[in-house]
Amino acid sequence: MAEELTIGFRFYPTEDELVAFYLRNQLEGRSDDSMHRVIRVLDVFEVEPSHLPNVAGERCRGDAEQWFFFVPRQEREARGGRPSRTTGSGYWKATGSPGPVISKDNRMIGVKKTMVFYTGKAPTGRKTKWKMNEYKAVDETVNFSTIPKLRDEFSLCRVYITSGSSRAFDRRPVGSFQTERMLTSDVGVAETSFRVGSSPETSKSGGEHVDLSVNTEMVDGLTEPMWEWDQLNWS
Repeated sequence: MAEELTIGFRFYPTEDELVAFYLRNQLEGRSDDSMHRVIRVLDVFEVEPSHLPNVAGERCRGDAEQWFFFVPRQEREARGGRPSRTTGSGYWKATGSPGPVISKDNRMIGVKKTMVFYTGKAPTGRKTKWKMNEYKAVDETVNFSTIPKLRDEFSLCRVYITSGSSRAFDRRPVGSFQTERMLTSDVGVAETSFRVGSSPETSKSGGEHVDLSVNTEMVDGLTEPMWEWDQLNWS
């Protein structure tokens, strides 16, 4: 149970879990206070990156690596405008190309883009170590062949600081005590990893390895772009 988690446990969801369980339940209105104690609803683009760790869900505030937020669609975006990604000290800038989020059964369930925070004013801002992965779920009610339609009522953002270790932000700890805990509530159950202790620098990403037919090496986007931003209608 979420209420049973104690200090020292950390939240290590895979991208599959983030989209298929957490984001999907938020989109369908099946999330509750238990889930929001882990992933808070917040417009992260109105907050300075350095302040985000202190306003994250209470279960994640002790984490020194990554913080998660459900980000509601901005009013200007709902009216057909471009979302604001500017704070008082700088701005978030997309990098690379949007890439797919693949489920364990090899289905595309969402799309991810990576952003970097720059201080100052565009286009002459200075790059920082703050990065963000923004996830949107595929609208499963619409058939698509090459270009997916995305749900945009909420996105799920993972904020982290560049560590220099490739994909360290999306790893499951290796070589330390691990346990599977169920985060349960009225919305159902997600098998999500938590751990006690510290993890080594070498690590594996995303739990079980799946041999995908799609190139999903996405540190700063795909090496071979699959879509353009305007194709996905993602500003």
